[in-house]
Amino acid sequence: MSVKLNVELAGLKLKNPIILASGILGISKKMLLSVAKAGAGAVTTKSITIKPREGHKNPILIQTTEETFLNAVGYSNPGLEESKKEFKDLSNFPVPVIGSLVGSDAEEFAYLAENVKGIDFKAIEIVLSCPHTPGFGLLAEQGTPEATEEITLAVRRKTKLPLFVKVSPNIMCLGDVVKAAEKAGADGITAINTVGPGMAIDVETAKPILDFKFGGMSGPAIRPIAIRCVYDIYESVKIPIIGLGGIITGKDAIEMIMAGATAVGIGTGIYYRELDIFKKVCDEINEFMKSHGYSKLKDIVGIAHRD
Repeated sequence: MSVKLNVELAGLKLKNPIILASGILGISKKMLLSVAKAGAGAVTTKSITIKPREGHKNPILIQTTEETFLNAVGYSNPGLEESKKEFKDLSNFPVPVIGSLVGSDAEEFAYLAENVKGIDFKAIEIVLSCPHTPGFGLLAEQGTPEATEEITLAVRRKTKLPLFVKVSPNIMCLGDVVKAAEKAGADGITAINTVGPGMAIDVETAKPILDFKFGGMSGPAIRPIAIRCVYDIYESVKIPIIGLGGIITGKDAIEMIMAGATAVGIGTGIYYRELDIFKKVCDEINEFMKSHGYSKLKDIVGIAHRD
């Protein structure tokens, strides 16, 4: 039985549904190319701000259990101008590159969207959901329906590229937030960002381990939360979803797709299975679909919602 893993995502044609999530390895064209060669269907850059940012001081990442990481990176990146130089020539890149943008307000997001036009990004992702960086995301009150609509609309006016809005699992009005994004012109939703923030304390020193004290939680432990969020979003909007959060295996990806995701993001999973994770997950999806009589992914997107 022949299985087709290619998907169309808000106009993007992907050879498979597995996408490198923002913040993981997307710091250079060379690293993105390594991920593409490892089997990803699309890749996302590390989030870009207008000015260079050093981010939080080390330690910024810790593993707290076998299935849990805490991170407080703080959007360290070289800034817009250096990013334009780094990613200036993507015309022959083998898979679509999604540019991740982050600003402190609608004006900054709009400025970024307008000024990355010289980069051959195939889509834009705006991140409104970081739980641990002052001045951005949830700490800038960007997780409300009102802020989501304002920022999405400002970016929509500056770009014709497919536009994804990355949302947080830490808000009670998630349905209203994604509806606001859709109303303002978003072409898709990315869900979820990290959970929390959480915290870990070194009992020997009696001090928080992360320098920032608090951090977003990622890893397999958050997958049930991500699945629930994607399920709720699918019920709330008609635009496609990139589902991420705790995806390690093909079975995890199938679960996310059945909840309503058209494509699936992988980030922390690289720690567990290295770069081979992209090919392995695709192979595992392929085997599952063959064994269950599915010929194309479209057949199972949102199937958990059917009576």
